[in-house]
Amino acid sequence: MKRILPPAVLTALIALYLIWGSTYLAMRLVVEGMPPLLSAGIRYSIAGTLFFVFLRLRGAAWPSLRQWRDAGMVGVLLLLGGNGAVALALEQGISSGMAALVVALAPLFALIFATMWGQAVQGRDWLGIALGVVGIMLLNAGSVLSASPAGTVLLVMAALIWAFGSMWGKRLQQPPAFMASAVQMLVGGAVLMLVGAVRGEAITTMPSTQSLWALAYLIFFGSILGFSSYVYLLATVRPALATSYAYVNPVVAVALGVWLGGEQVDAMELAGMTVILAGVVMVCWPSEKAPVA
Repeated sequence: MKRILPPAVLTALIALYLIWGSTYLAMRLVVEGMPPLLSAGIRYSIAGTLFFVFLRLRGAAWPSLRQWRDAGMVGVLLLLGGNGAVALALEQGISSGMAALVVALAPLFALIFATMWGQAVQGRDWLGIALGVVGIMLLNAGSVLSASPAGTVLLVMAALIWAFGSMWGKRLQQPPAFMASAVQMLVGGAVLMLVGAVRGEAITTMPSTQSLWALAYLIFFGSILGFSSYVYLLATVRPALATSYAYVNPVVAVALGVWLGGEQVDAMELAGMTVILAGVVMVCWPSEKAPVA
């Protein structure tokens, strides 16, 4: 029998489904007025600082040196290798809908990495991966959603690194889930700003009001609420369920991109989206006997 999701898990999943589907459009608005890595670093540094102080005031223990190291490494992988690569792709003109669709391959990659550490893989999982690859090919055959070759490579790399960091982090000695997310944001945000500075990124003019509002949304909703929910799910439930947001986010992102961002989709891209979502759902959908956690 399938188990009913606990209220805390269900709340975290709903937060990820709705919030992270909207962050791709918000990130696109931010990079229109600010450099990609620098703005991402500012976002996570502020979010991490606020959340860390909040947790300490609530009595959370100060992480050990090893916990700082392990959570920091995961933060660099997720936020620089994952989120940073998405921001760079958006800077190149990749549409928010396209970004969400390609990053929807993350659960498929997560499955491969989980298998490396002893998790059994079913035949439907490999079929799901094959469908995901076919879907990417269909998306690149379209002509409306922006999908430059370099941008697509960045997005696939982002999904790959994000999945590796998520699965590897489960084997490391990190603080409790919420403190782990605060440390990951603090360290990852600092590294993002450092790499941005090395790239020569700088804010030379006052960003638009739209970019600043989008940045504020990413800090409080995308990072503090969304990212912390994700880290909590990684520590609480099985990987497939924790990453299931990825096949809901594209629908939200494409809808918002069309509604608010002036983006359009054609029949080929709709077909690619359908194939990608079918592949990811095939991998992530729980079996009757699969436990929640």
